Amino acid sequence: MLNIDKETFKSDYIQKFIEIHGKDLEEGTDYNKYEALASLIRDYVAKMWIDTNKRYKENKSKQVYYFSMEFLLGRLLGSNLLNLGINDLCREGLNELGIDLTKLEYLEEDQGLGNGGLGRLAACFLDSMASLGISGHGCGIRYKHGFFNQKIINFSQVEVPDDWLKRGNLWEIKKSDKARIVKFGGEVKVEYIDGNLKFHHVNYEKVQAVPYDMPIVGYKNNVVNTLRLWSAEPLSNEFDFSSFNRGDFKKAMEYKDSVEAISQVLYPDDSFYEGKLLRLKQEYFFVSAGIQSIIHHFKSTGGNIKELDEKIAIHMNDTHPTLAVPELMRILVDEEGIGWDNAWRMTNNIMSYTNHTILAEALEKWPVDMFKKLLPRIFMIIQEIDRRFCEGLRNKYPGQWDKINKMQIINGGFVKMANLAIVGSHSVNGVAKLHTEILKKQEMSDFYYCYPNKFNNKTNGITHRRWLMIANPQLTELLKKTIGDSFITHPTDMINFQKFAKDSGVQEELKRIKNRNKKKLADYIYKVQGIRVDEESMFDVQVKRLHAYKRQTLNCIRIMDLYNRLLDNPNLDIVPRTFIFAGKSAPGYYLAKDIITLINTVANKINNDNRVNKKIKVVFMENYRVSLAETIIPAADLSEQISTTTKEASGTSNMKFMMNGAVTIATLDGANVEIRDEVGDDNIVIFGLTEREVLNYYKNGGYNSQKLINNDDRIKKIINSLIDGTYSKDTNKFKSIYQNLVTYNDEFFVIKDFYSYLEAQKKVDDLYRNTSRWQEMCAVNIAHSGIFSSDRTIKEYATGIWGSKCMYENLQ
Repeated sequence: MLNIDKETFKSDYIQKFIEIHGKDLEEGTDYNKYEALASLIRDYVAKMWIDTNKRYKENKSKQVYYFSMEFLLGRLLGSNLLNLGINDLCREGLNELGIDLTKLEYLEEDQGLGNGGLGRLAACFLDSMASLGISGHGCGIRYKHGFFNQKIINFSQVEVPDDWLKRGNLWEIKKSDKARIVKFGGEVKVEYIDGNLKFHHVNYEKVQAVPYDMPIVGYKNNVVNTLRLWSAEPLSNEFDFSSFNRGDFKKAMEYKDSVEAISQVLYPDDSFYEGKLLRLKQEYFFVSAGIQSIIHHFKSTGGNIKELDEKIAIHMNDTHPTLAVPELMRILVDEEGIGWDNAWRMTNNIMSYTNHTILAEALEKWPVDMFKKLLPRIFMIIQEIDRRFCEGLRNKYPGQWDKINKMQIINGGFVKMANLAIVGSHSVNGVAKLHTEILKKQEMSDFYYCYPNKFNNKTNGITHRRWLMIANPQLTELLKKTIGDSFITHPTDMINFQKFAKDSGVQEELKRIKNRNKKKLADYIYKVQGIRVDEESMFDVQVKRLHAYKRQTLNCIRIMDLYNRLLDNPNLDIVPRTFIFAGKSAPGYYLAKDIITLINTVANKINNDNRVNKKIKVVFMENYRVSLAETIIPAADLSEQISTTTKEASGTSNMKFMMNGAVTIATLDGANVEIRDEVGDDNIVIFGLTEREVLNYYKNGGYNSQKLINNDDRIKKIINSLIDGTYSKDTNKFKSIYQNLVTYNDEFFVIKDFYSYLEAQKKVDDLYRNTSRWQEMCAVNIAHSGIFSSDRTIKEYATGIWGSKCMYENLQ
């Protein structure tokens, strides 16, 4: 916790402003004032940062490195002020200087270096590691343009660059002296020296990886960990100056452009060869730079390389960083001269892997020809890992060739990343109890029965500091007033709020807080999109990445059905609702983009129809991001968690909504199961196919969506309206959605779950009309949300996987 008084802060701030801008405070723009504040806070953090690293070195703490392609941090000013313990002091001090802190916070660009839950989870985990005093650091890529900014034009998603660095990033420090060289292409020459094979990588393309470090501040504990993001930058001595001088500018710039492309954009479209190649380059780039940096730091601080596995843990967040396994082997064998068997033992002890999905499309695999050409030495190492692994399998499962083929790392012309991650790690975890059981008994059963002790569950969590204390300060104050403030460091203490669930005064206060948050969101919707929504209506919210399995389609056709019913019966007795959607689709995922277009088209029709728009409104909020989520989630009455059962690994938005007092309507999928177990059946609304039913359909067939549609006039009317001109004169506009539901047999059971979903929504209506009962449900959900804090999750990772210690054991 930073020990500073208000007058010292004001003096420091004025001095910093003059130092940076060379003019008086009164002459500065709002952005000038933000720059001065962020720079001053970074200065305050810097000494803690240095002291933390010194302490880790002196204590010889085990270092944890969290490797992830995504870190969806959002804005950092508010969280840094909170964690330093100076938020109120700064607000008061700035106010006395005539400056509104909230206004400055809004000027900060979101650090949108992620696509959804995976990246936001990584950000929450970094916060918890620092707050628990774990010496844990992040490793990723400093994307120049992040994912993308989403614009809705003519009802459709249009991607534009996310130019988040246009004014620089005040939180980062460039460490050019710690740059590393990453090698692509070339050939491998093999020599036989003194009875040993020696491998020499030659004629490769050099790419310079330059680290940019950001401080990750722990909550009031003087701990500052590091997020290191790597930028691909050309080497000056590789620039073809002679070609440039001869006027061959294109040739001279080719090297620079190809290098900078590596850290240009998160998730390039990999539906074509060049996109796949670039993505593979990205994954090896940050992994190689990160592991080189880790080993250099370890040795430079006196570490014995043979004890590396005792002092270092590397965690792979999904399959993207899996090349960490062969890269570590390359360094240990080729550069450190450690024998294969010892190097493999060390690598296995160091590496751990989180699986985030059972979707085949996300279990990465790379064409052998592409892989071998780009990473020749790494491919040779994977071949050897695979050879030894399969030799063991043949001994364990003689004659079971189908099993062995499925488990091979290199098979069918592809290098399979999930298989490599499992083989190369000592721990493989799922992110919710149901997901882990599906991994063990279904999707990865061969590996589970081969390595039963590797598999474990670590249910995801969220940092309550951002998603409650920052996003919903009034609710935070109510909790402090009723149960004290121990929940800030012991989030499970929120359970004490349950005894106030039936308290009429607390219920009234909960409703008042929700209404203020709804007004804030309604004002934002009108300001940004020009749509007036009824603040008294139920805010029914589904915000998340667009994907067919997340079933935004189910929500949308339910709205289309309700629209039809209201046209048939304008006096239909329903609770007025505002349906709120937000989320991005991957640029090459055309079905998901069509779903976005459908939602916006339906919204336009309903919102402009005076016959119904007093009872229902539909809003799609463009460019979903962390800062927008912080406004939407506290305002939600109903949280839509309606993925096809077995498909959502965990979900974390479900936890954020729960913590902010929304009631969940859900399938028994992912962490919804554990939320139900916590709050009980009376405080969540469940519908849909069970795990057993879904898996039975996938295994044995028997589902016929076309038959269900043809035998039901109500459903048929909705589905036909996709292609009969009801919503677009272009009858092909939503043909992909129609075909997905009808021609291709509705892979995610939207039609099958339709009536169950409608019954659940009728139950929601009935519950919402009973204000006292609804507020009681909200209170129960808040009370039980503490178990889903990422502090709990990270404690489990630290003790159960990484073998690292929490400096602050009281933070649980």
